[in-house]
Amino acid sequence: MRLPNGYGSVCKLSGKRRNPFRVRKTLGYELTENGRTKQIYQTIGYYPTRKAALEALAAYNANPYDVNAEKITFADVYERWSEQHFETIVPSAVRTWKSAYRYCESLYKMRMRDIRVLHLEQTIKNAKVGDSTKARMKSLFNQLYRFAMKHEIVEKDYAQLCDSIKAPKPKLKRIPFTHAEIELLWENINFPFVDMVLVGIYSGWRPQELAVLKTKDIDLENKTMFGGLKTDAGRNRCVPIHPKILPLIEARYDPTKKFLFNDENSQQGTSMTYEKYRGRFNKVAKKLALEDHRPHDTRHTFISKAKEAGVNEYVLKLIVGHAIEDITEKVYTHRTMEQLKAEMELIEF
Repeated sequence: MRLPNGYGSVCKLSGKRRNPFRVRKTLGYELTENGRTKQIYQTIGYYPTRKAALEALAAYNANPYDVNAEKITFADVYERWSEQHFETIVPSAVRTWKSAYRYCESLYKMRMRDIRVLHLEQTIKNAKVGDSTKARMKSLFNQLYRFAMKHEIVEKDYAQLCDSIKAPKPKLKRIPFTHAEIELLWENINFPFVDMVLVGIYSGWRPQELAVLKTKDIDLENKTMFGGLKTDAGRNRCVPIHPKILPLIEARYDPTKKFLFNDENSQQGTSMTYEKYRGRFNKVAKKLALEDHRPHDTRHTFISKAKEAGVNEYVLKLIVGHAIEDITEKVYTHRTMEQLKAEMELIEF
């Protein structure tokens, strides 16, 4: 029976062999020295009978896998994972992953299939870094093993068995802006980037999200903004524009620029990194004697004010990008844009 073109082939090898039937796929062609075309094959495996070989070939075509998975190293998995993952996160987050990876050198050349819990734990234990970086290393192991399991590179997730590696408890203290402090910001609206701080307070965007908020995702006519990062619940969400900051966004809105808050040091106009955002925020805080505040306090202020105003719990989660656990609410309730806007307008600052 002739197999379809591109399907692969089964051939029987000469001699007495335990598994004489070879399954292979054509990878491409190359020219030999005499000018002839030569096929380049990749072997899928060897089998005792033609029937078993054909079944293996059919299974491979139905669900292709990397036949060289057994050779893939920790470094190979990191390269493949990062190529996809880094496209979805902000530059500051990329730097934290790269920093964690630098302390995993002892694993670079090890085959993923040979790595065990002891190797992972010793790598973290021996890293001469603080608890936050060690926690990031553990998170990196979780990500790489999840990727490796998905692509059938490994059969067991050893990262999940690292019970002795604990992430440090967060020590951050969020301080919401008071009514007097918000009024102070409005009184100094002409100082550079005060408007940025106010937009954060009245919208609930994370600092990283606000720094990369695209102009094309702002609808002044319908008074909405679309954006978000970090989690599935946080991405691509709609945030109604609070009436008090509509004039600020209209003043900033420039369709010729890609981002609402551009890096003013760039001629073409690019988004700010989190570090630059924090630098602008700190200048405002120093100018107005608000040094006790940190960039995330704007988001915390919005959430606190929304709760004080009695904003619907699920609507608030939709606006700020928190996961909704109630399956009925998550799947069956459709929150209209009018409802989101109505709840937003309940919030008083």
